[in-house]
Amino acid sequence: MQWVDYLGPLSQGAWVTIQLTIYSTILGGIFSFLFGIGKLSHNWIIKGFSIAYIEIFRGTSLLVQLFWLYFALPVAGDMIGLDLRLPPVAAGVLALALNIGAYGAEVVRGAIQSVSRSQYEAATALNFTRRQALWRISLPQAIPEMMPSFSNLAVQNLKDTALVSLISLSDLALKAEQLRNYYQDSTTIYTIILLMYFGMALVLTVIMRIVENAVGRWRGVGRA
Repeated sequence: MQWVDYLGPLSQGAWVTIQLTIYSTILGGIFSFLFGIGKLSHNWIIKGFSIAYIEIFRGTSLLVQLFWLYFALPVAGDMIGLDLRLPPVAAGVLALALNIGAYGAEVVRGAIQSVSRSQYEAATALNFTRRQALWRISLPQAIPEMMPSFSNLAVQNLKDTALVSLISLSDLALKAEQLRNYYQDSTTIYTIILLMYFGMALVLTVIMRIVENAVGRWRGVGRA
């Protein structure tokens, strides 16, 4: 059965896709909180930088961002005497993380702003600093509200990893294209990777649902 011959290379590509998804989703989550909270900052420099980051990466194509980091950044570095070349994995992870982080930052901002104003008034009455109010009042209540959106972003990020094949990173999409060119069997190969992407997305959805249920317990504690 010829399709069995496809499974080895496609499994190798799937493992690269899984690693890209994990690393970029974690890094993107960090960017989400940094710039989401930064957009609410009273420091105009932090706020302005956060807004610029969010608008640039939400307003431009992920593909262009990926090409800029991999192809254009080294050229810009040469112009100023710096070696800014990124390995394909680093460029792929960074582009995916910056993109998902921009969308996630708006999720973080919105969730924090949705916390009842009375909660902040209570924090002020208890003489909490802004940082204490953020960590003890806002985030414990806001994070459960973020999780459904974060789950959707994580699955979207998994699907977006297919773009890294365009910078010669041997992910699932590139392996499939190489096999298709060699065997000329588009139907079987693309059906297999369709099922593989669906399976990975299903597993990721289950994981995110478990995390969502775990942090959902904070909702009741925060309102108690």
